[in-house]
Amino acid sequence: MSSRKKTIPSPLGKDREGLFQIAQDWFQQQSWKPFAFQKESWTAFLQGKHGLLNAPTGSGKTYALWFPIVLNYIKNNPDYKTKHKKGLKAIWITPLRALSQEIKQSAERITEDLGTQMTVGVRTGDTSTKERARQKNKMPDLLITTPESLQLLLSSKGYDKVFKDCSAIVIDEWHELLGTKRGVQMELALSRLKTVSKDLRIWGISATIGNLEQARQVLLGPETKAYDNSVLIRAKLNKKITVKSIIPKEMETFPWRGHLGLRLLEDVVPIINNSKTTLLFTNTRSQCEIWFQKILEQHPEYAGEFAMHHGSVNKETRLWVEQAIRNESLKAVVCTSSLDLGVDFAPVETVVQIGGPKGVARFLQRAGRSGHQPGKESVIHFLPTHAMELIEASAMQKAVQNAAVEDRIPYLNSFDVLLQYLTTLAVSDGFYPNEIFREVKQTFCYQAITEDHWQWLLNFLVMGSQSLKTYDEYQKVEVEEDGKFKVNNRGIAMRHRFQIGTIVGDASIQVRYQKGGYIGSIEEFFISKLAPGDVFTFAGRNLEFIRIKGMQAHVRNSNKRTNKVPSWMGGRLSFSAQMSELLRQELYTAASPNPSKGGEQSEEIRALKPMFDKQREESKVPKPDEFLIETFKTRDGYHHLFYPFEGRGVHEAMSSLLAYRISLLTPITCSLAYNDYGFELLSDKPIDIQEVLDNNLFTVDYMRSDLQKSLNSNEMARRKFRDIAVISGMVFTGYPDKGIKMKHLQSSSQLLFDVFKDFEADNLLYQQAFTETFEHQLEEGRLRMALERIAKQEIVWKQCTKPTPFSFPIITDRLREKLSSEKLADRIKRMTKVLMK
Repeated sequence: MSSRKKTIPSPLGKDREGLFQIAQDWFQQQSWKPFAFQKESWTAFLQGKHGLLNAPTGSGKTYALWFPIVLNYIKNNPDYKTKHKKGLKAIWITPLRALSQEIKQSAERITEDLGTQMTVGVRTGDTSTKERARQKNKMPDLLITTPESLQLLLSSKGYDKVFKDCSAIVIDEWHELLGTKRGVQMELALSRLKTVSKDLRIWGISATIGNLEQARQVLLGPETKAYDNSVLIRAKLNKKITVKSIIPKEMETFPWRGHLGLRLLEDVVPIINNSKTTLLFTNTRSQCEIWFQKILEQHPEYAGEFAMHHGSVNKETRLWVEQAIRNESLKAVVCTSSLDLGVDFAPVETVVQIGGPKGVARFLQRAGRSGHQPGKESVIHFLPTHAMELIEASAMQKAVQNAAVEDRIPYLNSFDVLLQYLTTLAVSDGFYPNEIFREVKQTFCYQAITEDHWQWLLNFLVMGSQSLKTYDEYQKVEVEEDGKFKVNNRGIAMRHRFQIGTIVGDASIQVRYQKGGYIGSIEEFFISKLAPGDVFTFAGRNLEFIRIKGMQAHVRNSNKRTNKVPSWMGGRLSFSAQMSELLRQELYTAASPNPSKGGEQSEEIRALKPMFDKQREESKVPKPDEFLIETFKTRDGYHHLFYPFEGRGVHEAMSSLLAYRISLLTPITCSLAYNDYGFELLSDKPIDIQEVLDNNLFTVDYMRSDLQKSLNSNEMARRKFRDIAVISGMVFTGYPDKGIKMKHLQSSSQLLFDVFKDFEADNLLYQQAFTETFEHQLEEGRLRMALERIAKQEIVWKQCTKPTPFSFPIITDRLREKLSSEKLADRIKRMTKVLMK
């Protein structure tokens, strides 16, 4: 990129051509040329339209929307160089705090070069109290913030005056928010801002998703003026993405998921050495910690130019790593999805994906981090953590060729988020129910809300629910004489502001040195398993646990070796529907031992020939019209394996459903294990598979009621209800530094759950817990489709004498729950020896 010069805008015409000339002159000064999609966005914005821009990371999307925002200000203020009109003019929403500095730099570049005197500010959870107070008195012209911080602004008195002259709101990375409760939070904020800011233009930026049109409906409200006056702009940039698989020199015939791909560590070293900067993406924070440790152990020469980045590492370290990537002072960074989005650093040359990314969109997003400039080729290396993941690598190649990407399914009727939002409005200036009901009903999430629902929610705010109305603590909102709903109690208002947000994780505990230095945060469930003196690896160091004090874990550095690595609840990703479909297609190409008959085979599938040959010896590789079941006996018991290839989430539900239906035929107890490829029922006596087939136990009839009985759906709904109780404000999570322990949260939400179960089964929040369990956690819709597909396939039942390569990862997964890493590795060596005879 050329060195920057100050640009002086050409003489200003109020017409669009004059404004465009300013932008084009600026681009020319940078030796750039605006893309067609950027110009299209400028035109639509300046015409007063709303829109959704579909553009990949690194394509110049920030300039597609910062520019028209600034040009619009210039158009309305011809003497902008000498006079400055104060006040908030535009908001840029980012789902990740890490991106805010990057977006701020892009905005400042334009405002300064065009001599506009416009100020740019950031307001996120990382913003200091001093800076917030300053912003309260004098808002920046352009504000970069997160969905949560925007809600906090709506909870402050006189927010309507702050937003009244706001002309634009841009929601960046909309695909990340869609299909989450943060997305619902955004829908509600937009419904309010449309009323408060008369000249507001709403724009979303999204990477490619399957349901882009629906994404626009969710952003703007399906049947609203905003939707009718909107555009969908696609950046048609033919970005070349190349996927290179790291294929082991010796192929395992019996793949297992135990070694996290570390066997291929030395294959990664030349990739790191041949590029300026490499990002190594792992799927979980614990895998990230392990890879960081192992590479440094085996290659101490990387010390000082090798770093780690994940969401639990402290902010200073994360910012330092991001800056170091930008100025190319790091050779490689091991990271998680904390670097998936944005963080515009052009210099990243190479990306390595360790293990299957479980979804096409996530994979493309990560690939796009390399060659992160318009027109540059993106290269991503795929490192399998076990042999069967090479099938995923092969499926990814096809996904990239066909640009096949997942849908993001939006939430409907999230009453917990709506209650939080109504309390937010009641905390600030209060609200009149009729006015807000009209706004809420225009959102996608609440388009089907009824008067009865609304009445129930209002009663809930004022009295708590029917069964709780004798308790004062649930009565938060008062109704004033003119019918306005208002929170007048300062304590309630303060507690509410502390708890605004929809991300409810396991409670995090700060990890600090005994002398006070902050290292990062870990979920409570991991720390609760440690005894004083235990050593664990975190943030690239070996730490000895001393004690817990308040919400802090005190530690000291340790030289002891350890295999304890924090695991996070978010670490068990499941295949998307799109990914499962692609995986099956790839697997079917391996079904024929003779490729000329079975369609074109990829390099990865050919490399797996030893494994497929071994699979055929004992069992078979299923064809498209076949559903494979395997049974065999070991010293652990009778194994029954089923291979739908539908992803972990669907298999969890399907295995429970099948086990329950079998128990109705014969009293039997089984333990369940599942991964992305299939599931296992392990029992102490054999299950008659013929009887399972004769009784059509894979039917979709009575599916939901059988699921409810099979899964102890009460227990799952109870866990979901904890989050709903927190988001809706029924349970308070505590003040900063004095968090309430997860155990207490769990017990208070469980008490409420039981009260509703026994006395108030029509409680909307109680019902929502079950809806979310079935629709989101168990993916009921996908389960139904999978069962319908199996019903059309020919069932192939193989009675084997020993475990097969397909069954091996599932069996070892189950063993891992019981055995330490060393014992597991020994046991697997012995098993493999027996099987190879």
